[in-house]
Amino acid sequence: MFDQNPRMPALLIRPSTTADLPAITAIYAHNVLTGTGTFELEAPDEAEMARRRDDVVGKGLPWLVALAQGRVLGYAYANHFRPRRAYRFCLEDSIYLDQDARGQGVGRLLLTELISRCEVLGARQMLAVIGDSANAGSIGLHAALGFVHTGVLKSSGWKFDRWLDVVLMQRSLGVGDNTAPID
Repeated sequence: MFDQNPRMPALLIRPSTTADLPAITAIYAHNVLTGTGTFELEAPDEAEMARRRDDVVGKGLPWLVALAQGRVLGYAYANHFRPRRAYRFCLEDSIYLDQDARGQGVGRLLLTELISRCEVLGARQMLAVIGDSANAGSIGLHAALGFVHTGVLKSSGWKFDRWLDVVLMQRSLGVGDNTAPID
């Protein structure tokens, strides 16, 4: 259990289960329909979210949830940056929070635990592909946890009748690129 913020009940970060899917689906749907952190335009249903989660977990990668008083406040997962084998040590993180959990330290705890679990798996790099260069919360969170700005893909998404940038950030995991990885 974590007690990060005195205003927030104790948090538990744990691997997600199928029982978490309704909350995960609702959190993501809200982010799709109201935010620019994802460029998805239509919210996927629970079956699609289950398929996505099963894909990540089936690869042995983490998909975590943050809970307070039994309620899912957010989730985070890591997936391979690209499917080609050469990218196998490079993961991309994704984090989505319930609108009421923002600014409470939930994202920091989720990302910290996600980084730790990915290091244990032998991953060497983590990328953040952040929708919208105005997404100060996500950019700030990643910077606070050691991610560095590596680029911007200008006007690469069209959502809510405007062009949106993608911000790229990167963080070494474990020994990073100082040694050859073990396959």
